[in-house]
Amino acid sequence: MGKNVYTLPNLITLARLFTVPLIIYLIVLGNWTAALVLFVLAGISDAVDGIIARKYGLGSEVGAYLDPISDKVLLTAVFIALGYYEVVPIWFVFLVVARDVLIIGAVVLSTIMGADVDIKPLMISKANTLVQIGLAAYLIATKAGFFSIPILGSALIYIVAALTLASTAAYCVVWFRHMAEYED
Repeated sequence: MGKNVYTLPNLITLARLFTVPLIIYLIVLGNWTAALVLFVLAGISDAVDGIIARKYGLGSEVGAYLDPISDKVLLTAVFIALGYYEVVPIWFVFLVVARDVLIIGAVVLSTIMGADVDIKPLMISKANTLVQIGLAAYLIATKAGFFSIPILGSALIYIVAALTLASTAAYCVVWFRHMAEYED
């Protein structure tokens, strides 16, 4: 993995991170169409930065941390805004946010204890992020008036909830195994 932090993938990731306040601002204004366009571009940028990093060997340690942070900031902020406007139930917002807080807390605790843990994205977590992006895009598109299939929105919420719980459990297993090795 390269040491250069000034790579195109990192710049794309930073651009995605900087769109978050604008997307939330557009949601607050009720400009759902513009919020959808920016959100979709942010979602596409997530795929593009990874492809560029792998294809051209531009991966970096900074990017390995920055990319998932950017994803979580985007999705967490959007789901909090959607929860505030009662587009998703509050229990769902709590579940999504609690998972991320739990993972961050585990990493911080490990670091404090001197047992640094290298959290790598699990397949269940990647699936969770992908479906979260799809759900958020669908809900914003619905609010923008493009289409509405109520059963689809409800189904996606429960699918994301199940994936979030499964991802949380998987990360807990990884973390407990790591900490058990540290204690030995």
